[in-house]
Amino acid sequence: MKEAISIGGNPSMQPDLQELVGRVALGDEKAFAAVYDAVVSPVLGVARAVLRDHAQSEEVAQEVLVEVWRTAPRYRSDRGTAINWILTLAHRRAIDRVRSVEAAAARDNQAALLARTPEFDEVTEQVEARLEREQVRRCLRTLTEIQRQAVTLAYYRGLTYRQVAEALALPLGTVKTRLRDGLIRLRDCLGVTA
Repeated sequence: MKEAISIGGNPSMQPDLQELVGRVALGDEKAFAAVYDAVVSPVLGVARAVLRDHAQSEEVAQEVLVEVWRTAPRYRSDRGTAINWILTLAHRRAIDRVRSVEAAAARDNQAALLARTPEFDEVTEQVEARLEREQVRRCLRTLTEIQRQAVTLAYYRGLTYRQVAEALALPLGTVKTRLRDGLIRLRDCLGVTA
């Protein structure tokens, strides 16, 4: 049974689509142009029905027609008409596009979630930092007044030994000794091993 394509005009003047696909399989460019003209609208219609996006529908239609050119030798008339084969290609390609877009959106969402997820547990980090600060404060209270002042000026304000000595109006050697003794006591109090 021959499959006649009639898009306006006299149907007897239109070529048989199945015969045209057979000629396309042999590399006939004129036959492909005729197939293109005959099926571009239905292919675009199938793509639009699935995708609902004009630009993507046009892309899919173009891809389908390129696929028809490349895979025409695989067409088997005993499995169905040429138009059904082409429209099945269009439907499958449109569905693939939908799945691809959905997968890309899912990947983007996952990446966005991962970007917002901290690499560590912020609450745990904050609690640990607070506990460490409290322990350091407790250990600082065990130092003598001069040791605590020297350590505070040197390590919390970033002053040099000489600047600490000037700020406390003490000799440089005394400040160094007080700092060393204070740091040893802090180390022992904090349980830090050297």
